[in-house]
Amino acid sequence: MSKLTKNRKLALEKLDKDQLYNLVDAAGLVKEMTTTKFDASIDVDVRLGVDPRKANQMVRGVVTLPHGTGKEIKVLVLCTPEKEEEAKEAGADYVGLDDYIEKIQGGWTDIDVIVTMPPVMAKVGKLGRILGPRGLMPNPKSGTVTMEIGKAVKDVKMGKIDFKVDKYGIVHTSIGKVSFTAEKIVENAREFIQTIIKLKPTAAKGTYIKSIYLSSTMSPGIKLDPKAIEE
Repeated sequence: MSKLTKNRKLALEKLDKDQLYNLVDAAGLVKEMTTTKFDASIDVDVRLGVDPRKANQMVRGVVTLPHGTGKEIKVLVLCTPEKEEEAKEAGADYVGLDDYIEKIQGGWTDIDVIVTMPPVMAKVGKLGRILGPRGLMPNPKSGTVTMEIGKAVKDVKMGKIDFKVDKYGIVHTSIGKVSFTAEKIVENAREFIQTIIKLKPTAAKGTYIKSIYLSSTMSPGIKLDPKAIEE
């Protein structure tokens, strides 16, 4: 077992593991507890009372965080030549089609989001085996398969993220950085959690939000009071 550092010990002392925190207190506490020298990510984990194996209980959606994620999002646009200029003007990092498809087939996936258009999905679909496991496959439901290429790129750059419940019934995402003010962390977290609440499947029975944890990279998780979020 690794030895606790002084900073780590002080961080743990600030946290009452038996307490359910409101979002405002948790946002302040996570900033206090984070002792990394780099600008750590702020993460939210929501455990849901759903069975992800059943299609009518799948929870998936998109949300635009009011203050973005704080992360530099690298966007690849796979499009036909007449859409390339629109993609570049919107801020896409990489723009092309056949050359990038070939590059991805060769193992390149140094990107965060891929935006494409319906007419080329037949070509992009062949990359499913590579992109799918990495969560990079474009999807009309997340707004990344569209003819409005410029808008899609701008949305992603401004903090639009898509999320999906995993096989354990947990939705996990990063909603900011420790350098954010506590107020920005609160507003981003609330927007994300409220979006999940709105997506409750009608087939889900019993308690929908089972637990919510707020944490930063390498920090302890702070358990939130779900009722305080829903009010």
